[in-house]
Amino acid sequence: MNVYDRAYELAKAMKGCPEALDLRGARQAVEVDEEAKRRMDEFRQRQDGFQQQMMAGEEPSAEAMADMNRLYEELSLNPLLHRLFEAERRFGIVFDDVNKIISESLKSVYE
Repeated sequence: MNVYDRAYELAKAMKGCPEALDLRGARQAVEVDEEAKRRMDEFRQRQDGFQQQMMAGEEPSAEAMADMNRLYEELSLNPLLHRLFEAERRFGIVFDDVNKIISESLKSVYE
């Protein structure tokens, strides 16, 4: 059994799973709606700023976090963005589950 071949099989399976296909469709729907795309791009930029701040060891203020949560709730009222957020959440669950399965199976290597 070649580990790399199996990894490519897993990648192919994940790309073709229903959650990935739904995510792709949701992203495409947002891309063709100018307003939804603009709002999503702005949200992602703010999100990236938060992530960079946290990676630098800085904690965003409670006010900034509350603003982000309010913005997320506001964006979720748009049906296209709501569908995208939900698709991302569902694919994230699949991705996390796969990572957990792989990590659990490798515990014996480190024991």
